[in-house]
Amino acid sequence: MAVRFLSPEWAEAFKAALSADPTFREGIAGQRVRLQNVITDVNGGEVRYWVRIEDGEVDLGLGDIEAPDATVTQSYETAVALAKGEIEQVSAFMTGKLKVSGDLIKLMGLQGPFASFPEIMGSLDVEY
Repeated sequence: MAVRFLSPEWAEAFKAALSADPTFREGIAGQRVRLQNVITDVNGGEVRYWVRIEDGEVDLGLGDIEAPDATVTQSYETAVALAKGEIEQVSAFMTGKLKVSGDLIKLMGLQGPFASFPEIMGSLDVEY
């Protein structure tokens, strides 16, 4: 059954898929980061979700995380393109479609594991 992108069901499914992916888990080993995501232009508003990586584990949920290390802001259109692998994260950042504030060094340390997001997302039945 399809889950709607950025819904609570999507958050749970994506978290489970990330946790089950051995390559992603290997890539986050030893990393600690609290990431806030802000998706704009969602039905006239925004959706906020967070990712916490700590001790080789990933947690993810809708809403705000306390004391994020970094905040990533992007439009819904960009979020969908990234999720589908139609644009790469670096390209989105370099063209201003992905705005980042906070600790860029921590995010750069996760560039490898985060690059697998489209493949992992592709394993889910997501309705955009």
